[in-house]
Amino acid sequence: MKDLSRRDFVKLAGATAVGAALSPLGSLGKAAAQAPVVGSTDMSGATGAGSRAKVYFTKHIDAKHLIKLYQLVNEGIYGKVAIKLHTGEKNGPNILPRDMVRAFQAQVPDSTIVETNTLYPGDRYTTAGHRETLQVNGWTFCPVDILDEEGDVNLPVRGGKHLKEVAMGGHIINYDSMIVLTHFKGHAMGGFGGSMKNIAIGCASGQHGKKQVHGYTGAEMPPPGNVWFDGSVPLQDEFMELMAESAKATIDYFGKHITFLNVMRRMSVDCDCAGTRAAEPTIPDIGIAASTDLLAIDQACMDMVYASQKNHDLVERIESRHGLRQLSYMKELRMGNPQYELISIE
Repeated sequence: MKDLSRRDFVKLAGATAVGAALSPLGSLGKAAAQAPVVGSTDMSGATGAGSRAKVYFTKHIDAKHLIKLYQLVNEGIYGKVAIKLHTGEKNGPNILPRDMVRAFQAQVPDSTIVETNTLYPGDRYTTAGHRETLQVNGWTFCPVDILDEEGDVNLPVRGGKHLKEVAMGGHIINYDSMIVLTHFKGHAMGGFGGSMKNIAIGCASGQHGKKQVHGYTGAEMPPPGNVWFDGSVPLQDEFMELMAESAKATIDYFGKHITFLNVMRRMSVDCDCAGTRAAEPTIPDIGIAASTDLLAIDQACMDMVYASQKNHDLVERIESRHGLRQLSYMKELRMGNPQYELISIE
């Protein structure tokens, strides 16, 4: 019945497919509450008015703890499961460890890694090139579904001020649930890439949806090398808003059947789409966070970045791109709760 209603959700929008002990985090919670982040409210160990989302955290970055966190936030995951992962350009030094992801995926029945092709020319620009890159990077232990291999499906954006719908990879409607497994790091345009960015850009189809999310208005691609900053796309705040609206289409589609895991390791200022050109990380690894709340998990990770040592390079990238607008606009769109309780596990 739920499966039918979800397909009806797409049809009604005019969509067409083409083609265990827990404890508060103590002193970190106090430091995080002081981080200069838009809408930041760390509620760890506190009492007060208003609801708060649960964000689970571990400092241990390994398969055992990733699986343990997932088991705390997987109540809505059922049926055919999409694991949204950024698989990276060839030989990228910062992508999530294959062994860790392989062990995790083996614990999720009927699961498939999902990706989409890129808008920019590169290793994942075409389906054929993308599949070759998956082989090079070792994503060979389970099926990988390139969602836009056979076209798009338009998902509605409810309440957005820029977009009414977004073209997602058409295969997305073949899944009942989604796990958003994200390498939390910087991003050239977005300032940072968390769970929101992973689905906002990562689920959008390469040649249609990603143009919408980047706000590109030209008929042709911009020339190589200008990295989009050519005046034909909106910068900073509007780009953050476009990403949030795209992500909202995906979380509205899956409803309660989506959950989020952010892995805060090798947090370069550059995205994994930079491949071997990515800057060497300067901020220490922090850990893994998990939540069923999209805003809460990205907010909590941002607060931990601000509370961390040697964070200057990543914070400069975030603030120079107005990346905190991702969080404040998600709050405006009611995409989650900025108040959260941070709960550590060992």
